[in-house]
Amino acid sequence: MKKYLFLAVNALLSGIFIGIAGTVYLAVPNPLLGAFLFGFGLLTIVCYGFKLYTGAIGYLALQPLRQLTEYLVTLSIIYLGNLAGTFAVGTLVRQTRTAPGLIARAEQLCQLKLQDSMLSLLILGFFCGILMYLAVETYRRREELAPLFRFAMVILCVAVFILCGFEHCIANMYYFSAAGVWSAHAWAALLVMTLGNSLGGMFLALLERYRRSEA
Repeated sequence: MKKYLFLAVNALLSGIFIGIAGTVYLAVPNPLLGAFLFGFGLLTIVCYGFKLYTGAIGYLALQPLRQLTEYLVTLSIIYLGNLAGTFAVGTLVRQTRTAPGLIARAEQLCQLKLQDSMLSLLILGFFCGILMYLAVETYRRREELAPLFRFAMVILCVAVFILCGFEHCIANMYYFSAAGVWSAHAWAALLVMTLGNSLGGMFLALLERYRRSEA
């Protein structure tokens, strides 16, 4: 129980920092600068060992069968903790003096997402999942790669997924909360994005394991 509580706290913290990263993205009018600053969220998470669903899901494909159930429980706790953290930041931001501008920007962003087709959201989520696995796996290779490259890849992967319009399910939890647009359709869209992120992360994880085994 203590292990799962510790996991939940780390997942909550990840959600909070993704929420803060989303807030700065909404606050900055320049999309290039906003995409760069959003990387603060993931960089904080990997440096402090917090738990983010999109950083953990790819490793599901690498788990032995005997550990599969336990890892699914871990992922579920991480997902719910991320949801709680992003929802808290989005809800609290709506109560501040900065709310009008942030809400308007969030509503505009969410409208674009919620008017999209489910197939489009799935594909955009898939490519985001690839980039998130790449960012986390690159950072984890402390002994193989130079520190500057590892940090740069975390920032670049985030900036690339934002500028490409790829869908990140945890970031969208924050945007939906800040915009106040939660609905049955929003939940359905979020689940499709989550599936896309999951498939993308596992896809790259499996290919990378094969590549390394054949090297």
